[in-house]
Amino acid sequence: MTTASAPRAGRTALPRVRLYETLRTAHLERAHELAPASIVYRRRRYDFDDALAHGLDLVEAGPARAAWVLARSDVRELEINEPLMVSSLRRSALALAAVDVARFVRRRPRARVVAYAIANDDPFRPPARPGPAGRARRLLDARLIAHVAGRVDRVVFGTPAAEELYAARVPALRRAEHVLLPALPTACACGEPGEPADKDPDLVLFVGAFEERKGVRELLAAWPAVVEARPAARLTLVGKGPLLGEVRAFAVDRPEVTVVVDPPRADVHAHQRRAAVAVLLSQRTRTWREQVGLPVVEGLAHGCAVLATTETGLAAWLADHGHAVLAPDASPAEVAAAVVTLLDARRPAASVLADLPDVDGRLAADAWLLRPR
Repeated sequence: MTTASAPRAGRTALPRVRLYETLRTAHLERAHELAPASIVYRRRRYDFDDALAHGLDLVEAGPARAAWVLARSDVRELEINEPLMVSSLRRSALALAAVDVARFVRRRPRARVVAYAIANDDPFRPPARPGPAGRARRLLDARLIAHVAGRVDRVVFGTPAAEELYAARVPALRRAEHVLLPALPTACACGEPGEPADKDPDLVLFVGAFEERKGVRELLAAWPAVVEARPAARLTLVGKGPLLGEVRAFAVDRPEVTVVVDPPRADVHAHQRRAAVAVLLSQRTRTWREQVGLPVVEGLAHGCAVLATTETGLAAWLADHGHAVLAPDASPAEVAAAVVTLLDARRPAASVLADLPDVDGRLAADAWLLRPR
């Protein structure tokens, strides 16, 4: 447990609890901005920053221990993982059972259950879980989804794609109060006072895991055509992952390509402040689809023009606001043409930022979920 002042063993320090499957640096940054809450999570992501954990009430616990902690705590509001997050479905159901049983045993008020939903991938689409065992698992999952969704009192949809998917797939959620608040950022306040805010008009940036699903291979395949059309163009690739060797090999004979491996968060923000174009070419897998894409959100927050695929739940918003959106199977020539078009447009950062809301979408969602009954 990581906390500024540790609560009694086996309990949360605060009456509001957020349930997470995994916890990463971006979650910790956001937790300092959201209303205070204890965070009960299963495991840490590779980019967990211990320094950012200071001052937060964090409880690392598997499903059984998480239920035990919640049953012993005075939980007034529980934010669960969204019902279509199948990987945490049993954990959510067990947590809800613990809170509800504790309510009756200790005669507590009914805890409010809320959720923030950004899923845009149908967990039952083919070829998910084929065969007799897969069919049985899908049936069980469907019943659990309905059960968990039926216990939700309020839900915020963070993307239009998520709202559409839940309307089609989870009728049990219709009874909950709900609203659509797009998962859009406000302008990032990073950087030193007086630091130049000028963009490098020739700089393209990839931030993310060097994995097939994040589209780094698609970007590398298109890059030679970008340089052929725009000789001054430069590419910075920031991240780490299983394709790191391939990324480094690509950059060896290309002086315009820079690879930055797993830098501190402050350095990531510095790259985003300088880049003109941010690229995330998300590729769907059998069990995963990009919900929003942190590099998309952070690119927008730093005034970058964004190139994404239709896999992100913000694809429609991006297309409507002057960014570029491609099919995930777009050819290298199509990807290169989109990058060049964004570079040629030389869109000012102020123009990108002007399209963003006055209040960060996740903060607005938290305020809506917390409003009085």
